Amino acid sequence: MKEKIGKILGTLLFVVLISCLFYLIFLTNKKNNKGEIKMIELTGNHLLSEKDYLSFTRLGDNSKYGGLTLPKIKNRFASHPYVSRVDVEDEGNNEVKVFLTEKNVEAVLLAADEPHFITDDFQVLPIFPDAKFSDLPVISNPGNEIKIKPLSYLKSGEIVEAFRIIEASKLTNESMYKKLSEINLRNGGDIVLSFTGLKPPVLFGHGEAAKKMVYLDLMWNSPEGNNLIDSSEYIDLRFADEIFVGSSVAENNSPGDASKTGLGE
Repeated sequence: MKEKIGKILGTLLFVVLISCLFYLIFLTNKKNNKGEIKMIELTGNHLLSEKDYLSFTRLGDNSKYGGLTLPKIKNRFASHPYVSRVDVEDEGNNEVKVFLTEKNVEAVLLAADEPHFITDDFQVLPIFPDAKFSDLPVISNPGNEIKIKPLSYLKSGEIVEAFRIIEASKLTNESMYKKLSEINLRNGGDIVLSFTGLKPPVLFGHGEAAKKMVYLDLMWNSPEGNNLIDSSEYIDLRFADEIFVGSSVAENNSPGDASKTGLGE
């Protein structure tokens, strides 16, 4: 009887040992598989495609993902000039999801015929070949003495004024902002604006950006104003509460030969 019980206990012990062995093998395989990242998915990217970001971070070839960890992936994306914040999550099944928050690009800065992005906090960024920026206004001729360095900050008085004009266009209405194509700072001279769908240049001058933008919008969207705009070669907003439109570009200190529209009465 004791011999029979001993055989049963021995068999049970053998089964338990085998079960523990298989369980340990399963856990080891699972742990090893968890570290073998095979796919990286990107979300939140607008300035560049997923392919471009993966190429910059040297993550375009998943055959080279061996030894890759979540912190390493995060650090690589965080080093990109366009990225403000990175969050990385393990999605399971050897997949990783990367959540990007890109820097807020305010405009394209054109100086010495070389374009750069400039962010809402005045940081200058390089423009990569496949970057997307068709809807951004261009800020040109910021000053001959200004030296543009990628990743530096440029907060001159001229750039601040250009940002105020962009903000004024946004506050006026979305259509006005989308049509604003260029802010020519003229190296410190009177500012000249260009709009898509508006043939004559707008002599904007300095200061009172919000009021001037509202005046321009009122004129642009009235039948009488449109008729004047269509027959003019310039629109002059440099003088208080009045818009001048004329057939020849005005001099710096006078409206020239122009029709006058009073808007502040």
